[in-house]
This record gives sequence, structure tokens and C-alpha cells, in this order.
Amino acid sequence: MDTKVTFRIATENDLEEIVRMLADDILGDKREQFVLPLPESYKSAFKAIDADPNNELVVACSGKEIIGVQQITFTPYLTHQGGWRVRTAASQRGQGVGSKLIQFGIQRAKERGCRMVQLTTDKKREEAIRFYERLGFKATHEGMKLQL
Repeated sequence: MDTKVTFRIATENDLEEIVRMLADDILGDKREQFVLPLPESYKSAFKAIDADPNNELVVACSGKEIIGVQQITFTPYLTHQGGWRVRTAASQRGQGVGSKLIQFGIQRAKERGCRMVQLTTDKKREEAIRFYERLGFKATHEGMKLQL
């Protein structure tokens, strides 16, 4: 990808484009609701993320166009001698954007003194899993969820 990719903290003005991207895949089209105006739940969630110093909603941009998004959550733990962990979920658009987005998250983790980056992805996303493995991530734990 020749276009320069930049990263910045998302603003509420980015919310429509972020939700559009989240809804634009085989899993997201079943769980997201991209309608205008956006449901209030997205705005409430954004405000909570934005107000929390341990969360960063980061957008990747090509010029003024938003081409990727990831939420970084800095989690304090007692394990790893009280080190912080980062949980990153990334959506990518275009060649190379996903790698740059993940590298940006890793750099933010280092800046915050994290000792581990933990990434989650759906098991159905086999291509994404291979992508994360190419970046050096290893599937060392089994994740559990309970839908409410």
C-alpha cells in the first residue's frame, strides 16, 4: 500500500463511519445495526470509551478517509508482577493497514509499560487468525463468553 496511513484517537464525529465498518462483514452484519441516525447505544458506548483513560478508540486514516479501527483497552493485572495488558481488536481495510494498526497498538502498549498484548478474534475468522499468527501472535489460551 503506497498511501500513507496515519493514526489518531477517534472522535464522536467518526462514529457513523466506525459502525459502518463494524457492520461491513459476515459476522458484523448479524450483530451490528448500521442505520442513521445511529442507535443511542453506540453513542453511549463511545462516550464511556472516550471518558475512560484506560481505553483508546483508534482510527487508521488514509488522508481524511477512515480505513481501519481498533479499540485498545489497558488492563491492570496482578499477574506478570502487576504489568498491564492490552486487548486489541482490529478491523482492516486495504493492504497493509491491519499490520500497521496492530503495530501502532503494540507501540502504545510499550509506551504504557505493558508486558503483554492480548488480541481476541472470532474463531470463525480463519483468515484473520492466520494474519495475527504471521504478526507473531500465538493462540495460548481458550476464550470463553456467555451471551446475555
